[in-house]
Amino acid sequence: MTPQHSWADPMREALAEARAALATSDVPIGAVVLDAAGVVIGRGRNEREAHADPTAHAEVVALREAAGVRGEWRLDGCTLVVTLEPCTMCAGATVLARVDRVVFGAFDPKAGAVGSLWDVVRDRRLNHRPEVVSGVLADESEALLLEFFATHRSPGED
Repeated sequence: MTPQHSWADPMREALAEARAALATSDVPIGAVVLDAAGVVIGRGRNEREAHADPTAHAEVVALREAAGVRGEWRLDGCTLVVTLEPCTMCAGATVLARVDRVVFGAFDPKAGAVGSLWDVVRDRRLNHRPEVVSGVLADESEALLLEFFATHRSPGED
């Protein structure tokens, strides 16, 4: 089974979280954390606008919930599945949480820190380096973001 197929169902769950972010005018990014058995133990969506919190990225919300479920900050054996390539903050949080694998949909050439602009999670100077699977349901993730920004940005704004 290819990585695209094996990670499609969890990515669909992350996409559902991303769509839920639209209700609060947050950028539609969603994430889930799976334990080693593939059970979702954390869910998150962007909540920066909803909570006026610059750290309320989908990945951080999902990692916090997963840590709460496990009762510890170490998320070894877990996989973070997210609709957009994590930024530096989220990539760093993933490394610090000892997540085994990061699976993401669309690449983020402006702020991505899992290969696009930076590669925080595979930096050999760090003590933990998760496996990376990219491009899972990337078209769906990208379409959701493009639709959002088409209605939330002025012409010419980056």
